[in-house]
Amino acid sequence: MNSLERSLIEKAGYDNGWEIVVESLPEQVVLASALHRASASIKPAVRPGEWLLTVPPGSLAEELSKAEAIHFDGNGHFRIANDAELGRLLRYAARLARSLPNLPVIRFAAAVQQELSETIASTEVERLVRQRVGQNIYRESLMDYWGSACAVTGIALPALLRASHAKPWAECDSDAERLNVFNGFLLAAHLDALFDRYLVSFNDNGKILFSPIVTAEVRAALGLSESLKLRWISPGHIPFLSVHRAAFRAA
Repeated sequence: MNSLERSLIEKAGYDNGWEIVVESLPEQVVLASALHRASASIKPAVRPGEWLLTVPPGSLAEELSKAEAIHFDGNGHFRIANDAELGRLLRYAARLARSLPNLPVIRFAAAVQQELSETIASTEVERLVRQRVGQNIYRESLMDYWGSACAVTGIALPALLRASHAKPWAECDSDAERLNVFNGFLLAAHLDALFDRYLVSFNDNGKILFSPIVTAEVRAALGLSESLKLRWISPGHIPFLSVHRAAFRAA
């Protein structure tokens, strides 16, 4: 890899959420960021113009391998077709890294502390600040995780998207549960309303479940079909979905 190629990788990283160059060697460039804890190694592929990206084994690698149009070769490498795709994948990987547990909790604690230092603190003020900041960070995390698109329909209009909790905010045992990106889904407004009222849920394979109240006529009017399912599902979703389904069945 020549100096021009290394410079191209470093610029792609800087422009897309990986502003720290950990290593810049003839065989690879290793990138990181002050905004998340992940690292990424990039080197040229055998075919000219292509790149290979590697992230350490764990949740980021697992989540990246599920995303559409990302080519995982099974040997730990994500194969990238060209320079534009390199920037796109780096940007998406950075957004994922910011959303996965427990980074949202760290961001939440820092944001709450900052806001409370600028106001007159009281128990009620702190409660309101924590709820507002937490809900904002939770939405941002879901937007990052789902690529700013509905987890079911793929609709990518932010104004129509809602951050839905599977285990309700008030019933969570900790901030880590409230802000866990797996405790819910980014849903279009009509699906969010149904999910929030336990009129729909999802099984462990991501397939949508309808309450008997949501009749065939209602589904047709809303443009919903029984074939709908989550675009993907992770092991982290399963315990939270179990909680939601229990309330769904009891509703």
